Amino acid sequence: MTDQHELARVEREIEPFPDPGLPDHERRPTDADEHAEKRAERQGAGLFGLSTLFMILFIVSYFAFKVGDDPSTIGNVGASNLALGVTFGLALLCIGVGAIQWARKLMADQEIIEYRHPSGSSDEDKEETLADLKTGVEESGIGRRPLIRNSLLGAVGVLGLGAIIPLWDLGPNDISVLYHTVWKKGMRVVQDVDGANIKPEDMEIGQLVNCEPELFFEDGAKRLGEQQPEGVELNTEKAKAAVILVRMQPDDITPSKGRADWGVDGILCYSKICTHVGCPISLWEQQTHNLLCPCHQSTFDLADNGKVVFGPAARALPQLPLMVDDEGYLAAQSDFTEPVGPSFWERG
Repeated sequence: MTDQHELARVEREIEPFPDPGLPDHERRPTDADEHAEKRAERQGAGLFGLSTLFMILFIVSYFAFKVGDDPSTIGNVGASNLALGVTFGLALLCIGVGAIQWARKLMADQEIIEYRHPSGSSDEDKEETLADLKTGVEESGIGRRPLIRNSLLGAVGVLGLGAIIPLWDLGPNDISVLYHTVWKKGMRVVQDVDGANIKPEDMEIGQLVNCEPELFFEDGAKRLGEQQPEGVELNTEKAKAAVILVRMQPDDITPSKGRADWGVDGILCYSKICTHVGCPISLWEQQTHNLLCPCHQSTFDLADNGKVVFGPAARALPQLPLMVDDEGYLAAQSDFTEPVGPSFWERG
């Protein structure tokens, strides 16, 4: 260890080559001509200003062009994707070119020699590093060039909006839609695979059936006299309205106040969407009447109003009131009386 320290000390004392082969330094036009320097500064600031403009156009494009089933187009290309990609790319490009312009024409370009040192820096080395950092800040001219500095800060600040604005797509603009589904009085609960109607006698004790509203199937929509949702709307409504039917012994059920008539002969209907982060659930324990979420192991007691008995879910599983319609099929009494899905939808 002593020899290594001695070697490091000797290396620090060795003088560098007087001529390591670098060409003679040539002054740039901006070093000799004040007008060229100011012109380069304006060019850099202009590029940063253009970046700000393109970012504003990015935000405008986000709201201006329609997406979905009937999107806006430019030629045969989706206008939204094209405009967002071009404006965001040009905003980044202008910042990059402006930074290169600043570095090549305005920052100091003298050669710097840095001696190698052992991994453990001494106090002198630390002080020297801080001094070099201070020198670098001074040579960059950021303190005495407010035009280019402020334009760069403005461009970078507006660029951050490009990451914030798309968060708008994480949820609907009108949060009230999260509190309602397509379920309504008289809408039948049908099997999610083929849309088959279900009568109480079709279900056995301990059985679980994955279901959906009949509106999502052509025959059901025709019976209701309503338009069947399509495309994005269909997927959105399916994500909220998916349910499960379970049947247990009526004596095992302990309904809370006001829910005594929400079941039919021990058949209960609950949302299929976990109230933790929205995972679909259907892992059913017949003996315990517990429903388990496969994502984070939240467990709900369906015999006790969907109450949480284990896991991170903070709210009971929403229950859909059931009835039997005039033709003897299971149907909803109404929509859910509480929002389905993750509990943060209830905030506010």
